[in-house]
Amino acid sequence: MNRLKTIVLMASLTALLMWAGQAIGGAAGLWFALAVAAVMNIGAYWFSDKIVLRMHHAQEVTPLQAPELYAMVQDLAVRANLPMPKVYIIPEEAPNAFATGRNPRNGVVAVTEGLLRILDRREVAGVIAHELGHIRHRDTLIMAIAATFAGALSMLANAAMFGSLYGGSQSSEDEEGSSPLTGLLGVLIAPIAATLVQMSISRAREFMADEAAARFTGTPLALAGALRKIEAWSREIPMQAGSPATAHLYIYNPFTVDGVARLFSTHPPTEQRVARLVAMASGRQPAAA
Repeated sequence: MNRLKTIVLMASLTALLMWAGQAIGGAAGLWFALAVAAVMNIGAYWFSDKIVLRMHHAQEVTPLQAPELYAMVQDLAVRANLPMPKVYIIPEEAPNAFATGRNPRNGVVAVTEGLLRILDRREVAGVIAHELGHIRHRDTLIMAIAATFAGALSMLANAAMFGSLYGGSQSSEDEEGSSPLTGLLGVLIAPIAATLVQMSISRAREFMADEAAARFTGTPLALAGALRKIEAWSREIPMQAGSPATAHLYIYNPFTVDGVARLFSTHPPTEQRVARLVAMASGRQPAAA
């Protein structure tokens, strides 16, 4: 099923890129966007995990470099019936984590230095188990592809802004160049569409990964405590690397905002996630996502 979802996602984002290209440069922009989409489809499948890790300056660690963390991941991977993923540490003080990799055999778990410093051992285990849940459900490829395309759409939106300023004045009745109106539409719609794609991917998957973490560790309240701490500290310590295009990868959106904009967050509200975990701890069935 996730393979079909990946194909649908790549086709949808390719169509969106082509539309944005046409909005910027007319027929020439359409064909250019098609070529870019073809390259990105191939690159996103094979290299999206490496791109995301490089964006965040993540460094792989060995059992000798981080013995406690490595042993914890290894133990939880056994409980989750997964191959041992690679373990990365992100040089960030903001507490957070994400998983990536195109399949379980190429799985990666990345945690920030701040997460290891701020959370206790049980809470760190809950976070890692959540990320292993994403790997187990094969979410990581879809999420990394979405991050790659969302970044491309943001760049196209910026290009559309310049196209609306310069392309429209240079076009004539015989040319198929962009117009100020289509360029403006590209600026407005492309980022919104990228956000909606990320939201559709992330929200339900976060609930599922939370439930998987509770099963793998047997301590739902540890993850609930971790989520509370991550949310509180993330307001105090901003994430330096990455961008909103990669927000849906994390266990908690490090670029979250309050107010009406929260409706467009890639993650469910923390209070909802905590309530579901508390229900699981008390033996009750969590509310439907």
